[in-house]
Amino acid sequence: MSEPHVTLDPRTLNPVEEKLRGPLEDQLSSALQAATVKVRQHYAGESVEQVTSMLLEQARAGLHPDIAAGFHPDHGQLRHVAEVIVAQAH
Repeated sequence: MSEPHVTLDPRTLNPVEEKLRGPLEDQLSSALQAATVKVRQHYAGESVEQVTSMLLEQARAGLHPDIAAGFHPDHGQLRHVAEVIVAQAH
């Protein structure tokens, strides 16, 4: 599985977020990648939905609270990462 990467839609960003888009995408991607590693290492047979929730929870835990509060990744893409984790564990 390739490392998950967060890409922000510039149409949804305010001017400040747009100026910080690159570093913000890097930070969000890094948090999601770290969450993926941690969830994969601790996977113990949970369902895809549970793994999806765990990924989001772990990614948000790795971010500043203000950034975490605004981090709403695409559920379908996050679920895809969870599906890969579950499939690779079997």
